[in-house]
Amino acid sequence: MYLDVSMKDINDNIESPFRLKVSFNKILNHYEDLSQSEDQFIAAKARRVLKTAEGFPELREGFSNPAILKEREKEIRVILQDSFSPILTKNEIKTASVPFHDLIFNSSERFKNIIKEAGEDFQLNIKNMPEDDRYIVACAIILAFCHGHHINFKRPFYYEIPNANGIMQYYKILYNADFTEIIPTENAPEITQDDVDELLDNFENIELWKEKFPPNSYTFKGFVISNIFNVTDDQSISNIKSSLIGEDKRKDKSFMKGFYEIFQSLFGFKNLEIGFSIYNKEADTFERVYGVGMNSFLLEDMESKSCVDALCSWSYQRLLQEKAYFSVSDVDRVYKQSDCNPPHIQALHNQGYKSAIFAPIANDEGLMGILEIVSTEAKALNSINANKLIDVMPFIVTAVERSKNEEENLIEAIIQSECTSIHPSVHWKFVQEARQFIKDDWNGKDPSFNKIAFDNVYPLYGQIDIKGSSLARNTATQKDLRIQLESIKTIIRAACDIEKLPIYEQFLYQIDNYLKGLKDHFQVDSEQQISAFIAQDIDPILEHLQDNGTLNDMVEAYFESIDDKVNVLYKHRKDYDDTIAMINKDMAALLDKKQVDAQAMYPHYFERFKTDGVEHNMYIGEAITKEDSFNPIYLYNLRLWQLQVMCEMENSFYLMQSSYPVKLDVASMVLVFNQPLSISFRMDEKQFDVDGTYNARYEIVKKRVDKAYIKGTTERVTQKGKISIVYSQKQDEIEYLRYINFLQAKNYLDDDVEIVELQDLQAVTGLKAIRVSVLYHKDQDDKSFYTYDDLMKEINV
Repeated sequence: MYLDVSMKDINDNIESPFRLKVSFNKILNHYEDLSQSEDQFIAAKARRVLKTAEGFPELREGFSNPAILKEREKEIRVILQDSFSPILTKNEIKTASVPFHDLIFNSSERFKNIIKEAGEDFQLNIKNMPEDDRYIVACAIILAFCHGHHINFKRPFYYEIPNANGIMQYYKILYNADFTEIIPTENAPEITQDDVDELLDNFENIELWKEKFPPNSYTFKGFVISNIFNVTDDQSISNIKSSLIGEDKRKDKSFMKGFYEIFQSLFGFKNLEIGFSIYNKEADTFERVYGVGMNSFLLEDMESKSCVDALCSWSYQRLLQEKAYFSVSDVDRVYKQSDCNPPHIQALHNQGYKSAIFAPIANDEGLMGILEIVSTEAKALNSINANKLIDVMPFIVTAVERSKNEEENLIEAIIQSECTSIHPSVHWKFVQEARQFIKDDWNGKDPSFNKIAFDNVYPLYGQIDIKGSSLARNTATQKDLRIQLESIKTIIRAACDIEKLPIYEQFLYQIDNYLKGLKDHFQVDSEQQISAFIAQDIDPILEHLQDNGTLNDMVEAYFESIDDKVNVLYKHRKDYDDTIAMINKDMAALLDKKQVDAQAMYPHYFERFKTDGVEHNMYIGEAITKEDSFNPIYLYNLRLWQLQVMCEMENSFYLMQSSYPVKLDVASMVLVFNQPLSISFRMDEKQFDVDGTYNARYEIVKKRVDKAYIKGTTERVTQKGKISIVYSQKQDEIEYLRYINFLQAKNYLDDDVEIVELQDLQAVTGLKAIRVSVLYHKDQDDKSFYTYDDLMKEINV
């Protein structure tokens, strides 16, 4: 506030370690020195100032009654004349005041005009000076002035003052304390180094500071001169940076309002609005930023727009290629001059904007979005004030980069939550739906993840199946159960020799029956029955024998042979399970490696499953690639690639067969379906499946065909050493015979091609199969080729 003579004492209602006194003693001392100057003009002027102060001892001794400032206004003006030059008074922003007080008793004309423009209701307050900190900052000043402990407590202090147009201006305050004195009173405690050390770690402990520096324990005599500078541009940039640092700003209703005000301060006028649009590189479109109060003046009321539909060729080159801003200072003039208005001019004209600046938000990787600044006033925005963005854009770019990373993480999180691990070929579709999910959420709608579907895609299916896997597993189970029952039988027989109990004989009888059943007729539930018998009847007996010390070594050896995880003897079954796992791992790894090359040829959807072998699905078509580039040649290429890779997987398997714990065989099959179909992602099962009743026929064939028999025989269509190609149309037969002929020339396949009819499956008739033997190598360096039977003979030899 300015001078208020109704105030009795400037120390009223203020708690401070200072007892404030306005004094001009130090400046008068300075004039005493100047009165001895050799420059007669300076000396004479100094003597005149000193003469003015004579007869008014309070001007040196100090006073706290503000009424004296009014009484001695003329004398004070003379004393401060050199500090407040009349020549510079309309240029400098300067005040004389009391520290930690809003009392100003002298100021430049420019400062008075700034306060006048702010309005009658404006209250001048120092920013960055919390009330709670004023006492502690005053103590820190005392430490420096009186005790020689210089603590770097300085923070920039500001005034926020609106101009005549209501635009907030920011003024930095620099204090000149040359004309101040700080004098300890008799109530001031002695300050030791230990006190200082304690205070350094307790800035926020106000009571501790008051203990060391009690209220009114020091006298402050003098005044401070505040040199004030308009730093609106710098502070606006800082405010932009601070605004962009915060999290979840797009959900904050006040964010865009505050952002508008910051840019209004930066440009110096209120008639200004801010908009954003995001650049989607994949689609070459601009898209609306979803969030509270977010606008895009390029898009108008549209959610997205192709870049070529939003910009003319020059502005497209300017923003996207050169990554440079441009301005339109007079929209109406450009609109009238052009017969065919550029899209961005048309959009601005439609919305009533008269000038605009478009600035690219870009980093080294390219364009991320557009900052759109518009005004309804012509020429308010132009190429000159557009330069104000140079210092602002790096912070906006950083914020957009962070926001983009957060959005990508959020999209991935939603995809993982709503779906599963998604193949790269269809990932774009899930990203598209996830973006829509987020957009609906921002706009307050009830978001739902829409159906993901691809129409008119061609399916390919193949499998390398482990032949006789069920028989191999049953054999392994029989061996383990036989060994376990024989071990139990030995222990029970020994127990019977020691203590002839009828129950032991009954257990031996039951064990013999189980052993006979394993040998003669092993059934599906045999394993479960024997395991239940051991758990319920045998284990308690063995624990009893172990507890009383009878046959302890035998019982202990038996339990050591039992696997802790499955609670059964797990040797041959483990070998079998390990073999299956190793085969699946090796075959899947090879298929995945080959898929990299296939994707490079033409993108397509791919998934594989590990069962008793490895199955894979592929779908190819324009709907998946999202481009107008699909041609049937890519389908034919993928079919040939699949057949060749199946041959390579067969070879790879038999090269590694000897390294597996159990010797097993495999048989490969390819299913041909020559009609395009539709697939969609099933949210409940987290996988793609075919759509439609007719298309379901494909899934039925997939699940049953490997168990199908050749018509009129009991021979399965899939055989070890051969690849079976199942189809239903004559054109498929012709196509695949061409592929086989090619692979025969490359020594992938033998020349024993046979075409067979398959017995009808449930709801499926008319299937045929081409079967042909695979040619194998004995090892990787072997240049010879063998059929399956010949390879087995060579390996056995």
